[in-house]
Amino acid sequence: MSRISRNISIILRTERLIAQRNMTVLAKRAGFFAAAGLAGGLAIIMLNVAGYLALASVMSKPLAALVIALINLIVALILAAIANSVSAEADTAPVAELRDMAIGDIEAEVQDIMSEARETVRDLRTVSRDPLGTLAPGLVTMIASAVLKHLKNRKE
Repeated sequence: MSRISRNISIILRTERLIAQRNMTVLAKRAGFFAAAGLAGGLAIIMLNVAGYLALASVMSKPLAALVIALINLIVALILAAIANSVSAEADTAPVAELRDMAIGDIEAEVQDIMSEARETVRDLRTVSRDPLGTLAPGLVTMIASAVLKHLKNRKE
């Protein structure tokens, strides 16, 4: 039973570590998506300004705003790509393997306990069907050893 409790403890700890790592990755991804959203928002603002200035007058100011907007869009795409590439699987694979080993060990322990329980039930059924036949070999051995001991003590 101590193996089962130890393995359950290992499973709980590994699950907590996996959850903590997943939360860390989720926070990083959220940060990258927030930065991508900000850059995208700036790009949209700059595209609006560029469109306005292009219509308002024919100068280089609108083209400059358009270039800045395109740069912001490129930055937003790069940040979104980085956010999608972050994964916790590489970090949690060894912990998940340890968890799976503990689960396998628990399953083996439960199978052993079930086998012992089946064997005990079978033995009890045998004893209940033929109590003297089951107990006779043990009784004969006990009686024979007592007789031999008595005979040995008598000779001395």
